[in-house]
Amino acid sequence: MVIFGSLALMIVSIFVGLWFGSASVSPGEVFKAFVQFDPTNNDHLIIRHSRVPRILLGVIVGIALGLAGAIMQSLTRNPLADPGILGINAGASAAVVIAIAYFGMTDVSSYLWWAFIGAALAAVVVYMLGGVSKNGASPARLALAGAALAMAIGALTSMVLVSNESAFNQFRYWTVGSLQGRDLDVITAVVPFIVVGVVVSLLLIRSLNAIALGEDSARGLGANIPLIRVGSFLAVVLLAGAATAAAGPIAFIGLAAPHIVRLIVGPDNRKLIPGVLFLSPALLIMADSIGKTAAAPGELQTGIAAAVLGAPVFIALVRSKKVTAL
Repeated sequence: MVIFGSLALMIVSIFVGLWFGSASVSPGEVFKAFVQFDPTNNDHLIIRHSRVPRILLGVIVGIALGLAGAIMQSLTRNPLADPGILGINAGASAAVVIAIAYFGMTDVSSYLWWAFIGAALAAVVVYMLGGVSKNGASPARLALAGAALAMAIGALTSMVLVSNESAFNQFRYWTVGSLQGRDLDVITAVVPFIVVGVVVSLLLIRSLNAIALGEDSARGLGANIPLIRVGSFLAVVLLAGAATAAAGPIAFIGLAAPHIVRLIVGPDNRKLIPGVLFLSPALLIMADSIGKTAAAPGELQTGIAAAVLGAPVFIALVRSKKVTAL
């Protein structure tokens, strides 16, 4: 029922995203844009060349952020964990700044790979720092290492931006998070990484359920704790790194989508992760649609719209007693 309901909501959000925007397009013209495409019709061009790629990117980025958040919350047993806990956003941001300031990158496609590599390297450093103990990388050590690295990288990023005005002007557009202006090349570049991340996430479902019982109990059940951590780490890097590289750092989706599903189905990852798989892109596309219409004829960036939409929802979740049931 939850999977069906989340899928239905995602389908509705896709239709809303095609219909609403800064330019008004009637439902009839949306339908004709697919079955009777007219290259001289501005509405058809808007649908086919702007809104369809934007929604496709919203679906894959939403899936990636939602699954990454669900895995982080399950692995760390921390209800407020999100992909940023591994310093992924900070690493991607630093790499984008370097690409813009020192290598003259000016568009998303050119610095996409920089952002992805920066996110992956930051996560590797966090895992190495969090695993220096003889007992391995515990959730608490990973969280502390991620917070420390994010602050250090953030300071270095600010230093570069302050000394380079052109880099700052370019970077400020990417850092707020947006689905606007991304073409199919961006989508095809990140899809392979996200597909692998989704597959790894699905393979981890039973293992994450074992870890939720506590590491001692998980070992008693025969779970390979180091292997589960490495697999979870790989999935989060692939999912959140690719999503951040493609759309910039977008908050709320990876944090709140797992909570919304968990309130309905409980902490069982066999139900939680499939539900998040469909609910998170629905939330992101809805937020993007609100951003397109709220400031018409201009647009509110997707990251800002997601934060505005998500703040009251997440406050309600935090105040709920069920939010601690991990």
